[in-house]
Amino acid sequence: MREISNIFSVKVSNEAIDDLNHVNNIYYLNWIQKASEIHWNKLSNISINSKYVWVVVRHEIDYLSSAILNDELNVKTWIGDSYGVKSERFVEIKKGDKLLVKAKTIWCLLDKNTMKPIRIPSEVLSILQTD
Repeated sequence: MREISNIFSVKVSNEAIDDLNHVNNIYYLNWIQKASEIHWNKLSNISINSKYVWVVVRHEIDYLSSAILNDELNVKTWIGDSYGVKSERFVEIKKGDKLLVKAKTIWCLLDKNTMKPIRIPSEVLSILQTD
């Protein structure tokens, strides 16, 4: 797995806080999604994006510790194995050095015209492997 630098930082706002006074899990999921989109946009190009689109097949999220109001969080992502029509992506959300959330998402590549799964072509695979 190839780790990259911090994708973005976020300061926990009041809207992210739930009745238990910590970040609601839906915000973590949104940050996981956002990190994936930002990273893909850095790696990809107009030609590839005009032919293909990624969709989520599965999220696995481990909530290890809570974030609270005004915490500064760092969100990192990297790509794992890519095979057939699928690619693994990992995300970590940390407060300083403390790991709060880790996630593994399985993405499926679709042909943008047919919206059907397509084996990852070499032009996309080369991007995924050089991350």
